[in-house]
Amino acid sequence: MLESRLVWLLKRKSKALNCVFNNVNGSSTRVLNQHSSSSLTNPSRFFSSVADHSTSSTRGVTTRNSIIYGFRSLHRHHKDLYVPSYRAMSTTASACIKNKEGLKLLVTAGPHGQKMVGIWLFASAAWVFSMVVLGGVTRLTRSGLSMTDWKFTGGLPPMSDDDWLIEFEKYKQSPEYKRVNKGMTIDDFKFIYWMEYAHRMWGRALGIMFALPFSYFMRKGYITIQLGLRLSTLFALGAGQGLIGWWMVKSGLEEPPSEYTQPRVSPYRLAAHLTSAFVIYCGLFWTALSVVMPEPPAESVAWVRGAAKVKRLALPVSILVGITAVSGAFVAGNDAGHAFNTFPKMGDTWIPDDVLSMKPFMRNFFENTSTVQLDHRILATATLISIGGLWWSTRKLDIHPAIRSLIGSTMGMAALQVTLGISTLLSFVPVSLGTAHQAGALTLLTLMILLNHTVRRPSLSLLKSLPSVAKTT
Repeated sequence: MLESRLVWLLKRKSKALNCVFNNVNGSSTRVLNQHSSSSLTNPSRFFSSVADHSTSSTRGVTTRNSIIYGFRSLHRHHKDLYVPSYRAMSTTASACIKNKEGLKLLVTAGPHGQKMVGIWLFASAAWVFSMVVLGGVTRLTRSGLSMTDWKFTGGLPPMSDDDWLIEFEKYKQSPEYKRVNKGMTIDDFKFIYWMEYAHRMWGRALGIMFALPFSYFMRKGYITIQLGLRLSTLFALGAGQGLIGWWMVKSGLEEPPSEYTQPRVSPYRLAAHLTSAFVIYCGLFWTALSVVMPEPPAESVAWVRGAAKVKRLALPVSILVGITAVSGAFVAGNDAGHAFNTFPKMGDTWIPDDVLSMKPFMRNFFENTSTVQLDHRILATATLISIGGLWWSTRKLDIHPAIRSLIGSTMGMAALQVTLGISTLLSFVPVSLGTAHQAGALTLLTLMILLNHTVRRPSLSLLKSLPSVAKTT
């Protein structure tokens, strides 16, 4: 008698079940269509069909469990509790859909895979950060031109006294030795050689450290196609960075156009080398954040609206921070930090007389020592004012506490970076302060990347689940 009653109820509600299956899983719909008559007259056979087809996805498992719960309710309470069972099933199905709506994960292996890939990417970004700092030390110690040849795969350093003498003789043929370091001892040469050798090998080690885990995660299937293409592009940029570095160094090994000019690398090539490093670092850091934090911090619709207002201000400020950092490369490339070591004036004037002395006109902004330093001062001041304006404009916005704290940290770092820049200039660019200033530029850029990533728009599923106003404790 109970089985007959069950079959009658299933026939009556078959349209409702088909509707739910269409929304939850297409495979479940096919099961109903294929077993519309025979399976309905045999509940156990019906269940085995649904179970076999729905184990291929999480939503299918959820549907099966919901139907089992509905049948058990029917057996215990007959028809009176059938409607609640149907409601529970439809609620569970819709929840499964909402959980994945609008959210695209870059790692497919769950929280454990996200953690592993995230640690690897953050470590790679930190390695690039150290490369930039080490490159600054190499430049400030004038070590970059000590190695007069280059191999893509690298090689062993000099292992004997004879090997050192051979390398030293090569360096003696360079313009830098003849005009700047003539008469230096072999011990002094070893110092600058080791600095440049460490910089080059540190970059090659980064390539290995990046490639091996990348291959492992790809083989394990942790990485999606989207993430794989992004990381492949970053790896190609990293390989090209070595070529750009040698292209830069080669310009410093050529004879200067004037006998009164010190040999130095091309400011254009130095700017390209530094900009490329910044791009790689920003790409790695943003990708790492996207892996470990697929959703931004958002607990209410009001906070999401506040974050959108912050984003409209943070994006142009970030571009200004990047331009200011690149302008610093032209300051370094022209040794402009050793000129006008006064502040706020440049010497006895606010604007030097020769700022537009070069022809054609545009050369002044990239090759004129006075103009390059003046540009960097103006850009640095504009950056500090812009970040201060960002902080001031967001004081009364209803935003997440993490975003507010991040804006405050960015403001503090901007003030510190300007202080480091002024101190470096007034101290005639010592190695310690010059390195700290370059690291500070990348740190400020890091905070701006983190801010832009934190204020991005959440997925549609998260947005729909948020209350209008955040709960306060």
